[in-house]
Amino acid sequence: MLLKLGITAIAVGTIAFLSVKTAETSQAAEYATAEEAKAMLNRVVTTLKENKTKALADFNSGNDGFKDRDLYVLCANASDGTITASPSSNGMNLNDFPPGQNVMKTATEGEVRETTYWWPRPGSIKPTKKHTFYTKVGDQICGVGYWEGPATTTSAQASKSNSH
Repeated sequence: MLLKLGITAIAVGTIAFLSVKTAETSQAAEYATAEEAKAMLNRVVTTLKENKTKALADFNSGNDGFKDRDLYVLCANASDGTITASPSSNGMNLNDFPPGQNVMKTATEGEVRETTYWWPRPGSIKPTKKHTFYTKVGDQICGVGYWEGPATTTSAQASKSNSH
C-alpha cells in the first residue's frame, strides 16, 4: 500500500512539474526575443536584395514568416521617410515619430544599429520599452524590434478596471 502511494505521489509530482515547465515555456515563447528580431532583420535584408517588390508585399502581409507573435517589419523610403511596410502605418512618415527621426539620420548600408524607445506592443494600450534593430538596404530603411516585459492588452486592462 505504501509503495502504491509512493508511486502515485511521484507520478503526481512529475505531472505537476511538467505542467509548470510547459506553462513557463509557453509564456516565454509568447513574445519574441532580441535574437529572433535580429534573425528576422537578417532575412529582411536578404529578401529585399532578392526582390524588393515581393519583399515589401510579404512584409506588409506577414507572409513567409515576416509577422511572428509581436515581431513585424517596418520599412521606409530612405530618401523621404515614407513608410512602405508596416502593420498599420503605411503612407505615414518615419520622421513624424521621434525614434524614426534618429533612424533616418543614422541608418547605414551594411550596418545594423539599435534604438530603444517606448511603444505599445501589438494589441496593447500601454507603452513598453522596445528595442529595434535597423539598417539601410538600397533605398529602404528597415527595422525589426522586440519588447521588454509583459504586455497589457486591452482585454487585460478592461478586466482590471471591471474588478474594482
